[in-house]
Amino acid sequence: MLRPLAALLLTFALVAPLTGCGEPPMLGQEDPLFDRQKLTAQFQPIADRVAPGQLGVGLEDLGTGQIISFNGERRFPLQNVAKAPLGAAVMAEVEGKRLRLDDVLLIEDVDLSPPPSLLADAWSGPSTHTVQELLERAIRDGDNTAADILMKRVGGPGAVTAWLQGRKVMNLDIDRYERQLQPDSLGLASFRAGWKGEAAYRAALGQVPAAERSRAVHAYLADPRDTATPLGALRFLEALNQAELLNADSRRLLGGITRQVTAGPDRLRAALPRNAQLVHVPGTARTDQGFTPVVNDIGVYTLKDGRKFAVVVFISGSPLPLAEQEKAIADVGRVVIKAAK
Repeated sequence: MLRPLAALLLTFALVAPLTGCGEPPMLGQEDPLFDRQKLTAQFQPIADRVAPGQLGVGLEDLGTGQIISFNGERRFPLQNVAKAPLGAAVMAEVEGKRLRLDDVLLIEDVDLSPPPSLLADAWSGPSTHTVQELLERAIRDGDNTAADILMKRVGGPGAVTAWLQGRKVMNLDIDRYERQLQPDSLGLASFRAGWKGEAAYRAALGQVPAAERSRAVHAYLADPRDTATPLGALRFLEALNQAELLNADSRRLLGGITRQVTAGPDRLRAALPRNAQLVHVPGTARTDQGFTPVVNDIGVYTLKDGRKFAVVVFISGSPLPLAEQEKAIADVGRVVIKAAK
């Protein structure tokens, strides 16, 4: 079990594409590229657009180790981004031979979690799935049921956070299962099987008075649980790139899954230049009463010349429509790409 996670490993589905097949780059081999003052000035208008919400940015040139941040020490809700370290935790257990990818796990009604979850949508009775299948569904599809089952198998949210801290990845905390966090954030009780599927979940949500839902969302935004700072998330990406966490086989497997992620195409991916690559994991809170309280994206750009830049963009509490928040994230990516040329 991942219980001694303070001594184990945990990295994430971005890993293989982040590191490639060769040795990780050595930091400090080149002079710093970015003008800190200029970049900060370019991020400010984007932050003004999302106000009174908050924008957080973390940027690292993975070749030189130069780091720039905007609200870098402020905490932001993770949402789906939390599935990144979870995926790595699973592979850490596989490396430690406490878990096998072909192990079969049972799904019962008490294991179901809120949407999005194709597993819950299709569930009609006890069923079984392999660890690898659950891993793919959790990371590729953002499936909350798959994520919660895996989370339980590796020792729970606290075990994942302890592992991160043991690997000197601080200020990235996972505290709750999705079946707890998502209903909490909307004023609902803990998830129950009768709410499985989008229609049933929306019906349950509709029973909560609008004022109570609004109060719950704002309490969620102020809650330090299940949050990260941009610098904490950036350190996570750096540790992956520097091969500090998982072995090469684990990174390749997780990287292959992450390359299949199609969510969030209008965020960091929208800034992707020709002949460059992006590996990323986006996160989004449920839109309710016209308010999307959390919109995130974290990942690594690999330019055609092989240079790599880790980028973290968090937005919380913005009244802008989802599409406008996504454009703000894309604009952060464009600032980074332009500065890297």
